[in-house]
Amino acid sequence: MSEFTIRPARGDDISSITAIYRHAVETGTASFELTPPDETEMLRRHEALLTNGYPYLVCTRVEGGAERVLGYAYAGPYRPRPAYRGTVENSVYVAPDAHRLGVGKALMGAIIEEATSSGYRQMVAVIGDSAHVASVGLHRSLGFEPVGTLKNVGRKFGRWLDCVLMQRALGEGAESAPDQEPT
Repeated sequence: MSEFTIRPARGDDISSITAIYRHAVETGTASFELTPPDETEMLRRHEALLTNGYPYLVCTRVEGGAERVLGYAYAGPYRPRPAYRGTVENSVYVAPDAHRLGVGKALMGAIIEEATSSGYRQMVAVIGDSAHVASVGLHRSLGFEPVGTLKNVGRKFGRWLDCVLMQRALGEGAESAPDQEPT
């Protein structure tokens, strides 16, 4: 396995992030989006997460003297209502030629650390397609537990798709009240 680095995503990473996500949308069922967003939209999403204090990371490796983005991950709001503000939802996408190198696990571990240090108490994974055994296994290996499956809630590539819900506590989880209650 080649050495790689995890760092905060920057605006100049958006082209690579967009290409990774485009491939996921066009060929897979991890995302239920049907049309890949362009770079302008991906930059808007990136900036919205950063503006609201959520972590957004990339995994890079130096290839041919240049840094290459192998994958990205972020944590964002689980739901918009204030009572959910201690809970985040994670997303992780890896370039197709970087699968099975440990990129996804490294990114998820870093996102869990970032979200924990930011004071979040729960992380939820909404895994598109119950056939995504690699994603379910990755989350399980990082302490996520299955909490349910929403059956046949999405339709893509001519078939119905489930969503697997997994969850893990961050930091003290529900063992104590957060520093601030939502208003």
